[in-house]
Amino acid sequence: MKGRMQKISTDTWLQKDRAEPESYAAGQTYMRITENNLTDVTTLEDGLLEQILSPSNLNRAYKKVRNNKGKGGVDKMEVDDLKNHLVENRDELLRSIRDGKYRPNPVRRVEIPKENGKKRLLGIPTVVDRVVQQAITQVLSPIYEQQFSPHSYGFRPGRNALQALSKCRDYITDGYIYAVDMDLQQFFDTVNHSKLVEVLSRTIKDGRVISLIHKYLRAGVVTGNKFEQTKLGVPQGGPLSPLLGNIMLHELDKELHSRGHRFIRYADDLMVLCKSKRSAERTLRNIIPFIEDKLFLKVNKGKTNVSYISKIKFLGYTFYRYKGKGRLRVHPISIQKMKRRIKLLTSRSNGWGEARRKEALNQFIRGWVNYFKLADMKSLMQKVDLWYRRRLRMCIWKRWKLIRSRLRNLRKLGISNSKALKLASIRKGYWKISGTPTLNVAITKERLREAGYTFLLDSFLKWNT
Repeated sequence: MKGRMQKISTDTWLQKDRAEPESYAAGQTYMRITENNLTDVTTLEDGLLEQILSPSNLNRAYKKVRNNKGKGGVDKMEVDDLKNHLVENRDELLRSIRDGKYRPNPVRRVEIPKENGKKRLLGIPTVVDRVVQQAITQVLSPIYEQQFSPHSYGFRPGRNALQALSKCRDYITDGYIYAVDMDLQQFFDTVNHSKLVEVLSRTIKDGRVISLIHKYLRAGVVTGNKFEQTKLGVPQGGPLSPLLGNIMLHELDKELHSRGHRFIRYADDLMVLCKSKRSAERTLRNIIPFIEDKLFLKVNKGKTNVSYISKIKFLGYTFYRYKGKGRLRVHPISIQKMKRRIKLLTSRSNGWGEARRKEALNQFIRGWVNYFKLADMKSLMQKVDLWYRRRLRMCIWKRWKLIRSRLRNLRKLGISNSKALKLASIRKGYWKISGTPTLNVAITKERLREAGYTFLLDSFLKWNT
């Protein structure tokens, strides 16, 4: 294959030799991990690895990784380099996976700042490993979707956070007004590998697939130039991680369901709803031993609590009851985050022009309102819009800079010469000037709308009509 280019198509780019058998008739011995030790287990080949490595599945995985883009891993190969690499190394890659000799690269550690000042640890796999992980995910996901609980909503096809929140609202309407707000401490970083493999082995009978997944779990991490082994955890950042997280936490879903609880889980965000505070406290007390002693996960007892629904923050929302009906509000912390983002987008330090700033602001506002459209927030949006328009006037005033530019623009907007001269000559801060009556008359809501700016209330009313 080396030295010549081959066109990649959805039919041929990883096509196997026609003489190669589709499956093996005999059982084979694979290394399988149990909770106690490593043992040799003989399993009958059921063709799952062949499904993962089928040309159609690998082509779909390649397209997904290519379209998702993202940064490269420890080998510094970028997504744009992936096509040529796969053309050159297709046969070797497939052979090594089939023979059980494939060794995934360690993930590249990336730290993402969190709102509380801490950092979320991501592990970025190489682009080749992302293709293989995506191929595994595409085959396993439909299998596990048949098992997963209807109470879990995160990282599942056809399910989303708004559906989870709607279910919360239904439970509250039914009288479940106390919540166990469960915080699993660093869930993705503390998953017990042996327990996860044990759970996987109940469904996956192809030992080669189990072995391949375990190799990804144990591939290690590189921080800077330092390699570290990974004895615990499912590194966030790869296509396989969300599915493995859901497979692990499905064990908790089953336990909660068997006890008759009303619960909603979105990835590792879990809330159990009860009708009384006493019932919620008993639920919390009884479920912690299962989480810690059976699943080997840790409950953050400092953040896990029992509260009335209006005191809970779940997926950015909070809840209340009105005339016996469950209702939703935007949590104050979510409002603070939104305003911080708008401040950043309207900051003069980013050096953006008007067109780029407008596009970024409109995109953010539409996305934010679309996510929070279930909340009762008409009056909130009116209030935030007043603040937002003032931020826009501040940006425009900064852009005018010179006195003559300010005079010219104010006159064009219908401000008298005397008022325009007075405002243009004021040596106050930008924020103070943005709140003056003269600038409000000059740069009205209607003019900003005509200029192409989207407002929160407009977007909210659009989604709710």
